[in-house]
Amino acid sequence: MSKKIKYQDEPIEARVIEDFLPTPKQLAFREEGVKVTIALSKKSVEFFKAEAAKHHTPYQRMIRNLIDSYVDAYDKPPVSDSALTEQE
Repeated sequence: MSKKIKYQDEPIEARVIEDFLPTPKQLAFREEGVKVTIALSKKSVEFFKAEAAKHHTPYQRMIRNLIDSYVDAYDKPPVSDSALTEQE
C-alpha cells in the first residue's frame, strides 16, 4: 500500500498567470494539406521515427512541422536590386 498523505494547514502561495492557451477556434484550425511523395534517406526516416516515438507523435507530423518552420524562417519578401545597391 502507498503512504497516506498528511495535509497541513499552511498558507498557500498562489498567483494569477496570463492565459496562454490557444482558443478552441485556433485549435480547430487546420491548414490545407497537399499530399506529396518524397524519397528521404533511411537515416533521416529512422531519426524522425525514433524522435517521434519518444514524444508520442507521428513522425510525418514532425517532418511537416520542420518544413513549415523552414518556410516560416525563409519566406520573406524578396529584396529589390535597388535596396541591395543602397546597402553597399
